[in-house]
Amino acid sequence: MLPWIFSRKGASGFSWASTADQVTAGISASGLTAIVTGASSGIGAETARVLAARGAHVVMAVRNLAAADAVRQAVLAESPAASLELMELDLSSLASVRKFADDFAATGLPLNILVNNAGVMATPFTLSKDGIEMQFATNHVGHFLLTNLLLETMKKTSRESNVEGRIVNVSSEGHRFAYKEGIRFAKLNDEEEYSTIAAYGQSKLANILHANELARRFKEEGVNITANSLHPGAIITNLLRHHSIIDALHRTLGKLVLKNAKQGAATQCYVALHPDAKGVSGKYWCDSNLYEPSDKAKDAELGKKLWDYTLDLVAA
Repeated sequence: MLPWIFSRKGASGFSWASTADQVTAGISASGLTAIVTGASSGIGAETARVLAARGAHVVMAVRNLAAADAVRQAVLAESPAASLELMELDLSSLASVRKFADDFAATGLPLNILVNNAGVMATPFTLSKDGIEMQFATNHVGHFLLTNLLLETMKKTSRESNVEGRIVNVSSEGHRFAYKEGIRFAKLNDEEEYSTIAAYGQSKLANILHANELARRFKEEGVNITANSLHPGAIITNLLRHHSIIDALHRTLGKLVLKNAKQGAATQCYVALHPDAKGVSGKYWCDSNLYEPSDKAKDAELGKKLWDYTLDLVAA
């Protein structure tokens, strides 16, 4: 039995131990279209499975098409009526992001839900194809550009369907371990001062700031779309594969205290689908409940500066 602290329910009625199936039980996503990045494994795959099982048409935006197809086939074996399709996306490449957006537009599909889930964690220092530190490039910049390129479709969908659109950025409590200045605008690609954990925290802080700035802009424009960020929980995944000893510990001893994928996907499924999340925007979630991020994550001016900085990066 889980310790009491893990099973204690919050205001939403759900807890650390709740699964994605449980938080979406009885909810229909029929008629909705969702994009889930990083849907070939882990909580991304579980999110795709649950959204599809609830009736959404799910576009699995992935680098590894073979792995994603295996996930798709498993979902269809369980839920034959599920609707999923695969589209290639490498978030570390701005060219790939633009191609994905063009390919999605060519389908003529509407877009109700965007789950920016894919990510890398604590990688050795390297630059993306576009010359951007890899964690920042993959976790933030790629998702920033993807979201911007899909916004007009989301706005059109919400306007014509009168159904609220939802953007969900998967962040992490790791955002609290970002560099002391938060975002290193002037030292983003400084290899000498690079820290694998602080750089990861920086990218996850950027996920929250991005969602908050989106929410502010949507409110200003009167757009019927929400934007939120979340911590999925400490999960047994392959994100720590670059740190062999820590990875081995987290896959063995971690099983006692870490979430599995079904639990880890719960919060993003809740925020993407649950009626009680309707109209809630610019907030940070954990365990399917509202949660307080760091003070830096609530810094609106930092969010605006990051927005402008990232716009320059994707335009370069």
